[in-house]
Amino acid sequence: MGNLDKDIQKKIDDWLTSSYDVETRGAVQKLIDDQAETELIDSFYKDLEFGTGGLRGIMGVGSNRMNKYTIGKATQGLSNYLKKQFPDQEIKVAVAYDSRNNSQSFGHLVAQVFAANGITVYLFDELRPTPMLSFAIRHFGCQSGVMLTASHNPKEYNGYKAYWNDGSQLTAPHDKNVIDEVNAITSVKDIQFEGNNQNIIPVGEEIDEIYINANKSLSIHPEAVLAQKDLKIVYSPIHGTGITIVPKMLASWGFENVTVVTEQATPDGNFPTVIYPNPEEEDAMALAKKKGEEIGADLVLATDPDADRVGIAVKNSGGQFQLLNGNQIGSLLIYYVLSAKSDLQQLGHNPYIVKTIVTSNLQADIADHYHVAHYETLTGFKYIGELITKLGDSAQYLAGGEESYGYLVGDLVRDKDAPNSCAFLAEMTAYFKSKGKTVYDVLLEIYQEFGCYQEKLISLTKKGKAGAEEIQAMMTGLRQNLPTKLGGIEVKEIRDYQLSQATDMKTGNKKEITLPKSDVLQFITTDGDVISARPSGTEPKIKFYCSVKGILQDKKDYLNLQHILEEKVDRMMKDIVG
Repeated sequence: MGNLDKDIQKKIDDWLTSSYDVETRGAVQKLIDDQAETELIDSFYKDLEFGTGGLRGIMGVGSNRMNKYTIGKATQGLSNYLKKQFPDQEIKVAVAYDSRNNSQSFGHLVAQVFAANGITVYLFDELRPTPMLSFAIRHFGCQSGVMLTASHNPKEYNGYKAYWNDGSQLTAPHDKNVIDEVNAITSVKDIQFEGNNQNIIPVGEEIDEIYINANKSLSIHPEAVLAQKDLKIVYSPIHGTGITIVPKMLASWGFENVTVVTEQATPDGNFPTVIYPNPEEEDAMALAKKKGEEIGADLVLATDPDADRVGIAVKNSGGQFQLLNGNQIGSLLIYYVLSAKSDLQQLGHNPYIVKTIVTSNLQADIADHYHVAHYETLTGFKYIGELITKLGDSAQYLAGGEESYGYLVGDLVRDKDAPNSCAFLAEMTAYFKSKGKTVYDVLLEIYQEFGCYQEKLISLTKKGKAGAEEIQAMMTGLRQNLPTKLGGIEVKEIRDYQLSQATDMKTGNKKEITLPKSDVLQFITTDGDVISARPSGTEPKIKFYCSVKGILQDKKDYLNLQHILEEKVDRMMKDIVG
């Protein structure tokens, strides 16, 4: 084996000491014996860091892996920070976990470390969706919480989402402050692994009813659900936590004809029927879509393993089932909520919606039409949650979300919420059906009224240390060679969120971007098209987003216009991605 970097070698040597258990030392030694140099480097070249989704990584031994010690260290650091932030008072946290391999044992480990630090822990008895963890923090008056999940990542991954007392994931300054506390732990001997079970309070099914009833109170058109109670719905939890709550949620709202995809109904961290348990992927939606075709469903729903994101399929004009992308689903939800509440004069005091900087501007157009304010945040739902908390009672949050299939209607939680979204998507479908329209009909009507948006995401995976360096080099290259044209169309404005400035390419004038610094570049053309380049905070990927807009005069022209816009997107993307 070649000469390893001395810092990496020092970490490896440390993990071979008696501070670590026999099983861990054996696994490290096996990597050495197998001369697995690349694996050793990737496992030890850095410590896991909090990104937009908290702590996330491949399970295994090492400082850059999800395991007993990295999770224990994170929890000890969070415990230390909580004690400093809330001195002389009882500190309470909630802990939940999803269906991934090791999630339950990791959840119990986290609870033990908190308990050993004298912290009261509300620990879920069984796996539950991520939004229920956010709900529980607010319901029990906790100062923090942890969800063990890697969302839609491949089966090799697990993760640790840390939350603050508002039910939102950690944001500045707490995220960096917690990391400082974690980094201050120089020895595993500083981690209190042996908990006090008296400090652990089990959370059972009673929370389900509280959460479901709270959501049901948000229903806008319950009479439409009653009229369409036989609406044919197909649902798949894709081997995840959604099975524990989504069917109960839909039944509670009054939907009596829900078919669960049996092949994907059992929670299973190996996700045996899919390559990636991600509703953004056609493969993950295939079984649900097939079931929808078999029974002639009105709506097909599928949630990711921790049930914070949802994908849907609906019948198009030709009667075939078609998957909708995240921008389309989010735009439909916002259109339904705003139009329905506007008709009923229920928009409330200073109503607003929130979208991220890479989510379709169609949602802002819809909000403008209904005289509802719209805000933009960085990518990561924690920023939406932070904004909801910041605005508080001064304004009324209605709906919002991300193009990556995460939405929230109402402000019961501070995270994206698939059970909540499933209920509203079903109600929306029922309401439109009672008006003689399909969801697809309404989507085309939205395009006619507000403009026909076409979006595309290109995601490049670059694994390990070399991959991280390659992603950084790609962003550096873009900054050093800023494009003046994309697809033959002039670039009007460049927004660099790392520098917190937007540059007018014609005048050279610069204006400040007030959002937190983030490694994102955006290019806006004279046509109003937007291309964004952004390294992922939760996966070894760099993502390129493109959004263009056309005028749809007649519904029958949609497919032709879509083709024209797709070609435009491809020309523009080629100039960025190559």
